[in-house]
Amino acid sequence: MDFRLTDEQRELQDAARKFARAELPELARDMEEKDYSVPADMLRKYGELGFLGVNLPTEYGGLGLGHVEALLVLEEFAQISNAVAFPVFEALVGPVRTIERFGSAEMKARILPEVIKGEKIVAVSMSEPDAGTALTDLKTRAVADGDDYVVNGYKRWTSGGGHSDYYVTYCRYNDEPGAKGIGAILLEKDAPGMQFGKREQLMGFRGIDTADFAIEDVRVPKENVIVGAGGFGKLMSAFGLERCGNATQSLGVAAAALEQATQYVQEREAFGKPIVEFQAVQLKLAEMAMKVEASRLLIHRAAANAAHQDDGLPTVYESSVAKCYANEIVRDVTAMGLQVMGGYGYHKDYGMEQRVRDGFAWGIAGGTTDVQKTNIAASLIGRRFDQRR
Repeated sequence: MDFRLTDEQRELQDAARKFARAELPELARDMEEKDYSVPADMLRKYGELGFLGVNLPTEYGGLGLGHVEALLVLEEFAQISNAVAFPVFEALVGPVRTIERFGSAEMKARILPEVIKGEKIVAVSMSEPDAGTALTDLKTRAVADGDDYVVNGYKRWTSGGGHSDYYVTYCRYNDEPGAKGIGAILLEKDAPGMQFGKREQLMGFRGIDTADFAIEDVRVPKENVIVGAGGFGKLMSAFGLERCGNATQSLGVAAAALEQATQYVQEREAFGKPIVEFQAVQLKLAEMAMKVEASRLLIHRAAANAAHQDDGLPTVYESSVAKCYANEIVRDVTAMGLQVMGGYGYHKDYGMEQRVRDGFAWGIAGGTTDVQKTNIAASLIGRRFDQRR
């Protein structure tokens, strides 16, 4: 095993870091204050520099690199803020990858170049009022009607809701129980019958649109089917990479908290000397560093080992371990960062309290930490557990 990055990986990481730190801090602060998404002109700049196509195929304009490379870029953006990183997350590890993996040739040729150029955004819509963790309880229906499908339902907690152009929408195609009738279909923002609700006001995640939407007799061609009935397992298999991206969003926040705290304790003085001279502060820094480093290793292990899987995706076990651990340590690391910065950590002008708020979101989004632990246990035992009994 060689834990060093290759020269090419280091160059890509450096390019992402230089861009993110030069171009995005002021924008991130403004997005946090005013709660708006990455502007169109900046999104196109992301695309021009290749950040939205790192691990997408070259035939669509991507760089054709691996998952580790994609996560290196994502972490650099996430260190600035989760909001400025969110389009990168959606493109490299989220719903765009579902289209790339399961969509028709025509769908991929139409949508992937738009995303890679920073012209369009894709969101995933899964949860419903009565179907969150118990996703197989979803009620959104897609009913065949000639050459079309007519879709009806209601979607909750859609990140990018009302802002994204396309929606990978989990739906039920028939009355088969549980997962058997479930697949995914592509809906478009401006289609007649798409009705978006108000923007949700969340504890964190400012700069990431979140909204419900109602789907009333939305008619789409059959070509919009991404995965048909019975393909729920396929959709879930692709979630291994999303878990690694979710974990990397947590890691970026934690790594930024460690960096800021390390700088602060060397500048802030008490009793005539920098507070880093006090052992209590040193212990907190060490704990923060251990958690950040361990998290990064778990994420990169899952991403690197994906190359040895038949489907090219991280395993449920390794991606769940990585996600769960990152989701938990980001809460610890940002809290310790806030504590060592004292009043400055608690003040909105300095950014640490935002990291605390944002850090909590990832252990809820994309499958809670408890769900990840049931995944881990199931992998250890070698079978799934029926949570309904």
